[in-house]
Amino acid sequence: MDISRRIKIRHLEAFVEVARQKSVGRAAITLSLTQPAVTRTIRELEQIVGAALIERDGRGIRLSHQGEVFLAHAGSGLAAVRGGIAALANVATVAGPPVRIGALPTVSVTIMPGAVVDFLASGLKSPLRVTTGENRVLLDQLRKGDLDLVMGRMPAPENMASLRFEPLYRDRVVFIIHKSHPLSGQRQVAADILSRYPVLVPPAGSIIHPFVERVMLEQGMAQPVQAVETVSDSFGRAFLRSTDAIWIISRGVVAAELGSGEFVELPIDTGSTMGAVGLITRENDRAHDAALFFADILRRRSSQS
Repeated sequence: MDISRRIKIRHLEAFVEVARQKSVGRAAITLSLTQPAVTRTIRELEQIVGAALIERDGRGIRLSHQGEVFLAHAGSGLAAVRGGIAALANVATVAGPPVRIGALPTVSVTIMPGAVVDFLASGLKSPLRVTTGENRVLLDQLRKGDLDLVMGRMPAPENMASLRFEPLYRDRVVFIIHKSHPLSGQRQVAADILSRYPVLVPPAGSIIHPFVERVMLEQGMAQPVQAVETVSDSFGRAFLRSTDAIWIISRGVVAAELGSGEFVELPIDTGSTMGAVGLITRENDRAHDAALFFADILRRRSSQS
């Protein structure tokens, strides 16, 4: 086992205090322990590191050469741990700055709910604000400082000025219908299907619009005759449930309905629409601790999706 994983905080506390007091007895009093307990802890530490850290010096003790070397690191390490514990206690009891998160619709119904649950369970007191909308609008708010970070698709290079992107997972565009739709269950569809049914499409300013245009060209599909531009996932779900519409949307938005069988994916190859989804932050601008903590939650949640 790695030595660093065997060393406990109690080992560092006992060693640093003995070194400071130059006495096991006085260190035991300060630590509210018995002298044998302190001696035993020091011996455990010496066995772990494989070196004698404390030597007899007449009636007292002194650090060995190895002990002097180890003390420099043990002291700073123990101070860092204590500082971290104090900072957590302060954050948990004092309301900090709000954590302002922007999320595309595909993220707001998949990764975001679980991330919010984890954040609330952490005990942090910073208020949490989640804003959904088009990628372009969210990025503008991020640049202005109205958002701490955005979770969405990777923007085009020309839209990445002053921003940085950290990819976390990938998503693709799909053509979705309700299970009662006349096309449900078909293994292939004609290229003119978009001219025969109402179609919900992402507007020109949306992040997935270029991907949709590309796949339609690749498939030789006719342009929709009855097109409704929207990025509203709630409207999309309601409209599909009440009409024979086709919805062109990121798969993550409707993953739950596809899993339950309520919605069905049309057999259209959309592999070319696969794109990275991740964290977008301001370049050279470190977010406050609570926002960084939420970003770590999003990373963990994304790795599990």
